[in-house]
Amino acid sequence: MDTRPIGIFDSGLGGLTAVRALVHAAPWESFVYLGDTKNAPYGDRSREELVALSRQNVRFLRRQGVKAILVACNTSTANAMDAMRAENPDLPVIGVIEPAAAAAVSVTETGRIGVMATAATVASGAYARAVGRLDPRAAVTAVACPKLVPLVESGRTAPEDGELRAAAAEYAAPLLAAGVDTVVLGCTHYPIIRRAIRAALRPDTALIDSGAASVGVLLKALESCGQLGDTAGTGSRRFCCTASPDTFVAVGSAFLGWDMSGATEPAAL
Repeated sequence: MDTRPIGIFDSGLGGLTAVRALVHAAPWESFVYLGDTKNAPYGDRSREELVALSRQNVRFLRRQGVKAILVACNTSTANAMDAMRAENPDLPVIGVIEPAAAAAVSVTETGRIGVMATAATVASGAYARAVGRLDPRAAVTAVACPKLVPLVESGRTAPEDGELRAAAAEYAAPLLAAGVDTVVLGCTHYPIIRRAIRAALRPDTALIDSGAASVGVLLKALESCGQLGDTAGTGSRRFCCTASPDTFVAVGSAFLGWDMSGATEPAAL
C-alpha cells in the first residue's frame, strides 16, 4: 500500500477529464493536479518549448512527493515523453496516446479512425504510429483543432455556443468525409465539449476519451508494483494552477460536479 498522491498535469483544464475518470475508478487514490494555465495552450508551441514546459511540470509534481505521474496532455505526451521518462527512471510516467490508440483499435469496426488533436500532436504523427503498431491495416485521419482549447479555457463550453458549434463542425468535416467510425478525442480538453463534438459527427461514431483510457493503464501500473493506495479510504484532492484561478475553478467545478475552490491553490513553477 502506498498512500502518496498521484501527480497529474495538463496545459490547463483538460486534464480534469482524467481526474474525473480517476475519482470514479479509484476514489481511494490521492492526487495533485497541475494546470499550467499561464502557458496554455500548448498546441501551437515548438517541440523545444514543450519539452521544457513538460520537464518543469514534472519537477513541480515531484516536489509534492508523488508516486507516479499521469501526463494528461496529448501534446506533452507526443513531444516530451522520452525526456520525461529519461529524467525520472524511478517514477512511473504514463502518457495518454498509447492507451487511447489501443482503445480506438479495440472498438473500430471499419479500421477507419479519426483523431481530433492540437496542431503539435497532429504534426508529431504520434497517433498514426501508435495505431499502426497495433493494427497496420487501420487508416488514421488526424485533424488539428486549434480553436477548441482556447474556447474551453475561456469557459465557452456550452454546446449551444455558436462559435464552438462552428469550430466543431469545421473540424468534423474531414472526418465525416473519411468515413471514420471512431474518433479519438486526442486532447484532454475535448471531452469537456463532448456534446458539441458529438453533434457534429455521425450519431453512431465511437468517441475515445484519451484521459479516461490512460487512467486504467496508470492503475494497472501501480498495482503491478504494489503502489495502490488504501482502498478502504478516500483520497485527498489538490488542484494547482499557474494563472487565471477564477476561470479554472469555475469551469473545472462545473465539469467535475463539485466545488474545487477550497482545494485549489496557485502554483509557482
